[in-house]
Amino acid sequence: MEPYRRIVIKIGSSSLTNNDKLLDIAKLKALAHAVAELFKQGWQPILVSSGAVATGLGHLGWNRTNLTMPERQAAASVGQGLLMEKYNELFQAQGMKVGQILLTRADFADRRRYLNARNTLNVLLNSQVLPIVNENDTVTVAEIRFGDNDTLSALVAGLVEADLLVLLTDIDGLYSGDPRKDPNAKLIPVVRQVDENIIKIAGDSGSTVGTGGMRTKLSAARIAARSGVRTVVASAKEPRILLDIAAGEKLGTSILPSNHTLRSRKQWIAYGSIARGILTIDKGAVKALTEKHKSLLAVGVTNIKGNFQPGSVVSIVDEQGMELAKGITNLSSEDLNLAIKESQHGLEVINRDWLVCERSFSTCQV
Repeated sequence: MEPYRRIVIKIGSSSLTNNDKLLDIAKLKALAHAVAELFKQGWQPILVSSGAVATGLGHLGWNRTNLTMPERQAAASVGQGLLMEKYNELFQAQGMKVGQILLTRADFADRRRYLNARNTLNVLLNSQVLPIVNENDTVTVAEIRFGDNDTLSALVAGLVEADLLVLLTDIDGLYSGDPRKDPNAKLIPVVRQVDENIIKIAGDSGSTVGTGGMRTKLSAARIAARSGVRTVVASAKEPRILLDIAAGEKLGTSILPSNHTLRSRKQWIAYGSIARGILTIDKGAVKALTEKHKSLLAVGVTNIKGNFQPGSVVSIVDEQGMELAKGITNLSSEDLNLAIKESQHGLEVINRDWLVCERSFSTCQV
């Protein structure tokens, strides 16, 4: 085993709490022991841990039903402190130091903050400190939320160039049907590509505590795959499964890395950034992007939505409104409108090096 291989471990709220929605200390202790063993084996683990809201609700005696956003954020502010206090205690007993990283979607959308987060994580890992990552639920609103820690963990895996992403959940992996309802459902051991057929197999969340289901895990695995990271979805019932997965045992469902991975900059454009505008392009431009791998020129743009500046990320859609790509524009919306009006057809809007055509958007190559 190569030293200092990186593994991102995501564990959900339902795997950390008991029936009363309070922190289950036995579960946390088992998780801490397994992560510490990975550390001793030469891995650099990153723990993406849910549980702040659930812990806060349990501690305050509040019901999750019909929570307002301020109530949810208040519960998170109480729960995050309790969660980190317990993690610090348990990992200290294992001889490990921990550091807390709270992120929002805006931290990934802003390129400078994105790089700052990467630098912080690298310093923690290289200093033999375990980063414990969670969404900053105390300040997030709908526009800047990841919505689930599955997506966050996949973005973190790409950010730190991890070797492996493990999504621990309340079932053994992806099944051909819902194993809680279908006795003939079979575990799918390997997924080579997360396409729409695979997504359809996934059901909704079966937990009253968490926010994500198998569908979000597969979406996260698709992000990780394009970042060159293998994902394993497995049961959190026995956290020592982490050691077996890290040793290469075939457990749970393994989602393989893509054959066409994205470099760091294009990872950010595709998954980290938030589009500030929408460009509709004609059939000729669609063909130029998807088949000829060309840059986007002004001649192909038929409509512009949004007010953006040069250097902004924009979404590119066809005439039916299907999103094909994202890219960083050379022009502001005002200058692009002027270029189209004055028939400056050859003006480059987005250079190919700053353009990402995603498999989830279309069949075009990067």
